[in-house]
Amino acid sequence: MEQRLQKLLSAAGVCSRRTAEQYITEGRVTLNGRPAQLGMRADPERDVITVDGTPLPGTGERVWLMLHKPRGYVTTLDDEKGRKTAAMLVADCGVRVWPVGRLDMDSEGLLLFTNDGRGTHRLLHPSHGIEKEYHVTVEGDVSAALPVLAGPMELDGELLAPAQIRQLAPQRLSVTIHQGKNRQVRRMCALAGLRVRRLCRIREGRLLLGDLPPGKWRRLTAEEIRELLA
Repeated sequence: MEQRLQKLLSAAGVCSRRTAEQYITEGRVTLNGRPAQLGMRADPERDVITVDGTPLPGTGERVWLMLHKPRGYVTTLDDEKGRKTAAMLVADCGVRVWPVGRLDMDSEGLLLFTNDGRGTHRLLHPSHGIEKEYHVTVEGDVSAALPVLAGPMELDGELLAPAQIRQLAPQRLSVTIHQGKNRQVRRMCALAGLRVRRLCRIREGRLLLGDLPPGKWRRLTAEEIRELLA
């Protein structure tokens, strides 16, 4: 059932109705990927509402999907430039879901989708520190880059948590990180003098991409969801 946005935010325990009006005016609330306006109405069962980028908890069945995102798709629900979105690939799941985290357009691999607002917030909160493993094909002097990648690194004035680096082949690395800064692995490689030719996320926590084909998705099992949110 459609209700005013400020009422929905208040009912979800995000803030009071008056504060919700302020959030909307300040541009902190989006409706289906676009800035919300005062007076807008929405249905939490159908529409995706976010506050400061975090989806509003809805009701009903909690659905979690794993997508093997191919290259050439942006991680968004709707792209103003008309580019292909990862959301298009899960549109047939029967439920309105949103991506949990991001993979840039040139990257591929494991991308989660859900309609679980609280679970999304838990996974994306810095304190959760879920491991993310990437297989990265690079150009450059890998021998010289390895100690740089494994050592202390700084991005945007912030010291990164140490990454776990393994060399899989002469120009192929496994990079495991605990943070999710924008294009973090690519930027780390650039600082180490490497150019990324291909980047694929193959694991989040204990959840493995496995042999899921590019462009395909599957639902997570109840056990996988419990482990993911533990």
